[in-house]
Amino acid sequence: MSTTTTITQTEVITAQNILRLFPDVNTSLATTARADDNDLQGYDEEQIRLMDEVCIVLDENDNPIGSASKKTCHLMKNIDRGLLHRAFSVFLFDSKKRLLLQQRADEKITFPGMWTNTCCSHPLGIPGETGAEIDAAVQGVRRAAQRKLNHELGIKPVQVPLEKFEFLTRMHYKAPSDGKWGEHEIDYILFIKAEVDLDVNPNEVQDTRYVTAEDLKRMFKDDKLTFTPWFKLICESMLFEWWEHLDEGLDKYKGEKQIRRM
Repeated sequence: MSTTTTITQTEVITAQNILRLFPDVNTSLATTARADDNDLQGYDEEQIRLMDEVCIVLDENDNPIGSASKKTCHLMKNIDRGLLHRAFSVFLFDSKKRLLLQQRADEKITFPGMWTNTCCSHPLGIPGETGAEIDAAVQGVRRAAQRKLNHELGIKPVQVPLEKFEFLTRMHYKAPSDGKWGEHEIDYILFIKAEVDLDVNPNEVQDTRYVTAEDLKRMFKDDKLTFTPWFKLICESMLFEWWEHLDEGLDKYKGEKQIRRM
């Protein structure tokens, strides 16, 4: 079989799941060589490779009902047909209560060049990162957060132990990126306070910045800066109140059972 027609085992499983659960969704399966994948032509090779990662497909109540590639989950033509997946957003604060922000690399396929919270990504359909009940799901996103903090920012797992991640709530939102790509996620919000060493992956992150709440408010007023839609939603609705209680009173915000629909 030629490289232009070979389909990997992961892609076959993905197609079966998604076509069963969402028959109207266009899986647009890529070949191993991606020679005829029009959706991904012209993008960075490493970011294309990451589009093969398998996300956890959900119903609107955060129940896992299947899996699909990152590419399939982020195409707006699939999102508009109802495809929803699980995600997480990490907010990492230092001992001075400053929040670590990152500016996404220009190589990113979705929301390139935008400022956002410390780390935003997805638990994968792999052992240790999945979970149907809320406690297992939270533990899965903690493991995924630890993995991605290392991948994107070079933060070693020993500096961000799983037990230090505080789960606050879940946010269900949908946002387009550029017409072709977008997000439709149930996003787990994680806080962690830690002193960390950065070794930034330039293919993922082009800049980082520690900010106070007032610094961040000033950044929002700068017309030259752009921000990811989920970060703006969290900031406009919840972040600054949580931030104010970071060292005292945060417990009353933790472990929220209801999904916030944004």
